[in-house]
Amino acid sequence: MTTPAPSRTAARRALLSLAIGSFGIGMTEFVVMGLLPDIAGELLPAVSAADPEAAIAQTGWLITLYAAGVVVGAPTIAGVVAKYPRHRVMLFLALALTVFNGLTLVLPSFELVAASRFLAGLPHGAYFGIGALVAADALGPGKRAQGVAFVLTGLTIANVVGVPLGTFLGQQFGWRAAFLVVTVIFAIATVAIGLTVPHHAGEPARTLRAELRVFRVGQVWFALGIGAIGFGGFFAVYSYIATLVTEAAGSPQWVVPIVLVVAGLGMTTGNLVGGRLADLDLRRSLLGGLVALALVQALLALTAGWIVTVGLFVFLVGFFSAALSPTIQTRLMDVAGENQSIAAALNHSALNMGNALGAALGGAVIGAGLGFVAPVWVGVALALGGLAVAAVSFSVESRARAGVAPAAGTR
Repeated sequence: MTTPAPSRTAARRALLSLAIGSFGIGMTEFVVMGLLPDIAGELLPAVSAADPEAAIAQTGWLITLYAAGVVVGAPTIAGVVAKYPRHRVMLFLALALTVFNGLTLVLPSFELVAASRFLAGLPHGAYFGIGALVAADALGPGKRAQGVAFVLTGLTIANVVGVPLGTFLGQQFGWRAAFLVVTVIFAIATVAIGLTVPHHAGEPARTLRAELRVFRVGQVWFALGIGAIGFGGFFAVYSYIATLVTEAAGSPQWVVPIVLVVAGLGMTTGNLVGGRLADLDLRRSLLGGLVALALVQALLALTAGWIVTVGLFVFLVGFFSAALSPTIQTRLMDVAGENQSIAAALNHSALNMGNALGAALGGAVIGAGLGFVAPVWVGVALALGGLAVAAVSFSVESRARAGVAPAAGTR
C-alpha cells in the first residue's frame, strides 16, 4: 500500500536522515578496501611479515564476508519485515548497524572481526531496499529511479568524504579509528530517523512466503545475475585499490586517500546521472553502462603504471559502476510485480554477490602471484559477463512480448 506523501520539508528531513545512514553504510563497506595492509598488519602479523601478498589476500575475506552478510540478510530481513510499518523497520535497521559496527571496532582477533563483518552486512540490503521505497513515495510518481538514486547518494558521498577520511585516520591512528567514526555516524542516523521519518505503512497482508514468490519470476534471476556478475567487475578493482596505487603505480601510501576521493566523485556523479538515464531508457542505460565499464577497466589495466591515468580511469570506473546501480534496482522493481519490498532489497544482494565475487577473484589472482594489476582484468571479464546476461534477459523478454514461448526456466 502507498502512504500519502509528506510535506516537502518533512520529506527532505526524512530523506536526509536516511542518507546519513546510507553514508555510514558506504563508509563501513568500502573503508576496509583502503586499509587492507593496515588491518593485515595488526590482525595477521605473522602472515604479513612472512608473505605480505598472502596476508592481503586473506584479509580480503573481510570484504567477502561483509558482502555475504548482505546477500543473506537482504531477502531474509526484507521478506520478514514487509508487513511492518516501514519507519519502524528503518529505525531497527539503523540500530542494528550501530551495534554490529561497534563490534568490529572492539573485537580483538581476525576471526571475531570477520564474524562482525558478516553481521554488519546483514541489515545493509534491507536498509537500502526499504529506504528506497520510502524515498520513492516521498518524491512521488514518475521519479522512482531518482528516488532510488537519492537514497544511494549518501553511499556515493561516503566515497568522496567518508572513505578517504576513514582511510587517512586508519593510516595515522590505526584502522579501528575508521570504525569509531562509522559507529558514531550510525548512532546519529538512528536518532535522526527516529525523529524525522514519518509514519510509513507496511503491507500487513504480506508474509515471507508470499514475498519469496519473487524467485519464481525468471526475469528476477536475470536481473540478479546482471548485478552479481557485472557489478563484480567494479569490486574486483575497488577492493584492491590500495595496492593498485602503491604497488602497480608505485605511489606513496598518502596518495591512496586521494585516489579514493577521485573514485568517490565518479560514483557520486554516476549515481545521479544513472538515475535520470534509467528513467529515460532503462535498457540502453544498462547495456551501455556495462560496455563502458568493461572498456574503462581495460584501459585502467593497460595504463596502471602511471598514477595520473590510474586516477582518470578509477574516476570513470566509479562513474559507470554507480550509474548502473539505480538502473539495476529499477529493473528489479519493474520485473518483480507486487513483491516490491523484497525486490528493492534483492538489488543489494545482487550487488554484494558482485562484491564477494570480485573481492574473492581479485584476491585469488593476487595470491596466485599474477600481480596487483590482475584484479583489473578480472573486472573486465566480469563486466562482459554481466553484459551477456543482460543481453539474454532482454532477448527473452522481447520474445515473450512478441508471443514466442520463452525458454524453459525463464518464465
